[in-house]
Amino acid sequence: MATTTHTTDQPRLIRRLGILGLAATGICSMLGASINVVPFMIQRNVEGIGPYVLPAFLLAAIPALLAAFAYSILASAMPRAGGSYIYASRGLNPYLGFIASFSQWFGLSIVIGVIAYIIVPFIRDVAIALDWEHIAMTLEVGWIRVSIALILIWLFVYINLRGAKAYERTLIPMMFLMFALGAIVIVAGFYFDQDDFAKAILEKDNVTLLSSTSQEFNWRTFLSAAALLFSSFIGFDSIAQAGGEAKNPSKSLPLAICLAIVIVGTFYFLFTSAVYHVVPWSFVAQEALTKDVSAPGMLSYVLPTGLSVAILLGAAIALINDLPAMLLSVSRLMFAWAKDGVFPKAIARVHDKFHTPHIALTFSGVIASIGVMGSHFAGDFFLGIDIMVTAMMVNFLLMCVTLITIKKANPSLANEIKVGKKRIYQLIIGWAGSIILLFFLIIHTAKDLSSDVDAWYFHSTWIWLIVMGLGSLIYFTQLSSIKKQGIDTTQLFRKLPKE
Repeated sequence: MATTTHTTDQPRLIRRLGILGLAATGICSMLGASINVVPFMIQRNVEGIGPYVLPAFLLAAIPALLAAFAYSILASAMPRAGGSYIYASRGLNPYLGFIASFSQWFGLSIVIGVIAYIIVPFIRDVAIALDWEHIAMTLEVGWIRVSIALILIWLFVYINLRGAKAYERTLIPMMFLMFALGAIVIVAGFYFDQDDFAKAILEKDNVTLLSSTSQEFNWRTFLSAAALLFSSFIGFDSIAQAGGEAKNPSKSLPLAICLAIVIVGTFYFLFTSAVYHVVPWSFVAQEALTKDVSAPGMLSYVLPTGLSVAILLGAAIALINDLPAMLLSVSRLMFAWAKDGVFPKAIARVHDKFHTPHIALTFSGVIASIGVMGSHFAGDFFLGIDIMVTAMMVNFLLMCVTLITIKKANPSLANEIKVGKKRIYQLIIGWAGSIILLFFLIIHTAKDLSSDVDAWYFHSTWIWLIVMGLGSLIYFTQLSSIKKQGIDTTQLFRKLPKE
């Protein structure tokens, strides 16, 4: 074994997360904005995608599945907190491991703030559906919306601080409730059809719905949409970040990753198919040009008030579920960096009572709060999502490359792989994932740089590159400090951190 055992009395992370808690972490990180907002607002962000959203989603699933396989294989050999950083730093290159996970951390931290910010309109829509007009108007006030978003973030920072039991007791029931309420959308979407929708909108808004016109297929538009819909699969990696707290990690981590991506992928496809079955894509595209649209908002036309409120609550819960799972993920990345010494050591402190990285969680809450403010002043939450997609594509790409290089870079850890042991399988997954993810990254970057925006800082690529520069500065400064202490960095990055 390439690991050592922690022998001091210092508080440390405890392995308390079971398979259900791990799977819930991945599932809740993936569902939320990805299912209720992105498949419909994409009609504005990628104009011309029209009726091709579902095929684009299926294409986006291919690199996501390959990345999930890579994560599963690597997780079986390196079950530690900060999974993706540990995998690349030990199996590829320490600098690339840090820089990729730093961009991942930044992207996810910002998106936590984005999600918290867009939860409030869903709560507002619940109030509207219940005819609570005063409450709905209050939720439209800017400072109130920001305040609620910040309260949600810090509530879940606190729950995470309380440890695995508090985390699971919060997340798992909300996950099941989210699926139950989301199932209403699937059943209703396939029960009603577009004629029912046309009659309902004529009755409620006195608007005659025109038949959808044909939309010419465009490969560039299609690939750009697929690259953005790739964000729907981002989140299963949060399971890997919890590697230091998983029970029986060599088996539970790969299983939880596979369960999360299969369950979410199936649910996502059924959900989106159901909505587009009843709501014409042309209506979605037209509405998205002038306002934020969501699945519950569109289905409310054909559903009675009670069910409309239920699916709105389901959407709000799905978004809220993102927060505790993502906070766990980003805090464990910081914890892993600090354990290696490439981030301030104080970040690796563990709470005496709750055995959680309390300083890392607090700092993650601060960055997420900045994401809330950024969403408020930028006025377009897709900037945060674009930053996350760029960061995660790079991260997933390096996970696939690590699968190719680990046998040569770190033979002892390569021998610890317990899932997908055959080298030929590892190479097929690694090469296929690397090629496809690189292609998607090029498409996504080209779309971002060619987009017409008000200022350069609304291009997610430039923001990501600035973050990479900051991450590089931190890494080399800390690495120099480690070397001055006489630590052999070559050996440091060949072994797993002590538990």
